Amino acid sequence: MQDKVWSALKERDMERGPRPDASGSVWENWRMALDSNGVAWLTLDKKDASANTLSEDVMRELDGILAGLERNPPKGLVIRSAKESGFIAGADINQFKGVTDAEAVKAALRFGHAVVDRLEALPVPTIAVIHGYCLGGGLEIALACKYRIARNDASLGFPEILLGLHPGLGGTARATTLIDPVEAMTMMLTGKSVHAKKAKALGLVDAVTEERHIATAVAAVVKGEIPSAHQGLRARVFDLGPTRALLAKRMRAEADKKAPPAHYPAPGALIDLWENFGGDRRRMKQEEIESFARLLLTDTAQNLIRVFFLREHLKSLAVKGTPPAHVHVIGAGVMGGDIAAWCAWRGMNVTLADMKAEPLGKAVKRAAELYGKIGHSSIAIRDALDRLVPDLHGDGVKGADIVIEAVPENADLKHRIYADVQARMKPGAILATNTSSIPLETLRAGLLHPDRFVGLHFFNPVSRMQLIEVVAHDGVGEDALKAARSFAGHLDRLPASVKSAPGFLVNRALTPYLLGAMLMLGEGTPKETIDAAATQFGMPVGPIELADQVGLDICLEVGEMLKRELDQPMPEAPAFLREKVKAGDLGRKTGQGLYPWKDGQAVKASDTPPPSPEMADRLILPLLNTCVAILREGVAPDEETIDGGMIFGTGFAPFRGGPLAYARARGFESVKQALEALQAKYGERFRPDPGWDTLS
Repeated sequence: MQDKVWSALKERDMERGPRPDASGSVWENWRMALDSNGVAWLTLDKKDASANTLSEDVMRELDGILAGLERNPPKGLVIRSAKESGFIAGADINQFKGVTDAEAVKAALRFGHAVVDRLEALPVPTIAVIHGYCLGGGLEIALACKYRIARNDASLGFPEILLGLHPGLGGTARATTLIDPVEAMTMMLTGKSVHAKKAKALGLVDAVTEERHIATAVAAVVKGEIPSAHQGLRARVFDLGPTRALLAKRMRAEADKKAPPAHYPAPGALIDLWENFGGDRRRMKQEEIESFARLLLTDTAQNLIRVFFLREHLKSLAVKGTPPAHVHVIGAGVMGGDIAAWCAWRGMNVTLADMKAEPLGKAVKRAAELYGKIGHSSIAIRDALDRLVPDLHGDGVKGADIVIEAVPENADLKHRIYADVQARMKPGAILATNTSSIPLETLRAGLLHPDRFVGLHFFNPVSRMQLIEVVAHDGVGEDALKAARSFAGHLDRLPASVKSAPGFLVNRALTPYLLGAMLMLGEGTPKETIDAAATQFGMPVGPIELADQVGLDICLEVGEMLKRELDQPMPEAPAFLREKVKAGDLGRKTGQGLYPWKDGQAVKASDTPPPSPEMADRLILPLLNTCVAILREGVAPDEETIDGGMIFGTGFAPFRGGPLAYARARGFESVKQALEALQAKYGERFRPDPGWDTLS
């Protein structure tokens, strides 16, 4: 059968396509073999790529393969991946960058739909065998198969919303008609993946098994022994027009809270699709093409696609290496305890040291609570807790591959700790500090091995914030930096390489933003109004609320240190901030800061005036100005690191593509002129950095 398919393909594609390889295959990305039961196993192994994506060449080859299978049908067709990491990671995002022609996008989507429809219509049992990730277009390919068998490690999802898009190969229609449409819409609106067992419970896959049972499961499907998933009565009721309208209204209200439609149009477009066309599968697929093309050309989608590549850029810095077998963390406060907990969750043996038993107990309790939220099995939770060992006497330092100091921002305290541990560390071990702002040149004084001393600045909360600043000083060795970046990668975090300087990247850029908000508060502007100016710009949380979350004591410490260490104008911390810190009203962690806090939420007044147009510039432009200074001084190596660091370290409005991307879109000269106008009105802290004149 395969010879016949190859012959058919060669007749059709020989002029434009590749010549057969040694096995006779004419495909660069696919392989096919026929088993003893007459079932064709079609394997995707995208050429010169570490992951499978649906590029144009992959889809054109699949179209040709399906044409041959239509003429010579096997007993069944299995589609799976040769990549160890997963099934298909989705579309090739490179194809989305910088597109401006909506008609070309629609034409490409129509071709993609035709290929996927062809797979769906194949008159034999079609089975997607899924392992690892199955995302976006990969899940849409799987949904076009009549059956889906997932391995236990499978993770399925529609992450397109994170790119300002929604599924575009028929997935909106197929998902909402295969499973409960509310569950399908939730997956698409959140971008969150579901693991194999949850996918089975939803009806997204028909069976979950281990690798050694895959062939048996496929044979059972071909024989008709495994029923395919289908919607239940409840799901069919939800697909009725009046019910859809009611549910869509609720979905829209919830989506608008998290993603304002003025900034993020994709959630509303997806809800409109389902509400208006959910009862008509064919029409919904047609309208999906139109909607996807409109979204792809928006600034939001193009900026979020840029954010995707910023993430890939930072991920690429996490050089491959052996993970540390043993991590020793000093300081069981919130940061140190949570760093230790995350290292243990990622499979490392961890000793957590502190002078007192109470913070150690609290740290282990927080770890157990975290694992209960993110763990998918009691065994994984138990094993992670077993790897996290309280260490009241600090004995773990002797066997650690990396020692992380996470004590309060006091250089003298840190020096005393280094003097104690460095003689006990094993040869070659890395000493890292989680300092958020103290230059490493200050901290390395007196170290026996400054070449093995690095900064690893985590962000709070450690379990959710994706960035780690990997901080270099002029005496650090390249091997230590590589080990630090590799460590970040093993923690599933993004390493931003920065040079030692006051505040590094994130805190230095964020501090003028926070202190500027404090000055506005001191002028009498309501805190809710100040925060609204920032959130209307697109920040996930306003600066006053953020200061409370960070801790007013930390904001004051960092602000005073930057004012002392930097040549650039830095606003003086207002008196009320000092009074708050002196009184112990430090923010969320004490239940009272600039806001009162209840159940982890800031208590805000609802009748405050709206922000003026100027307020956003007063907050945001000093942040942009500082980013330009950071670039000019070489603290961060490039615009990508700065934009990625600010997005993944602070949540800077992702739909704007990062602070420097926003400045570029607004116009560097325009931003400089706006700063000059603010300087004339409010003082030297708005003076444009000389670096603006070098940007192009």
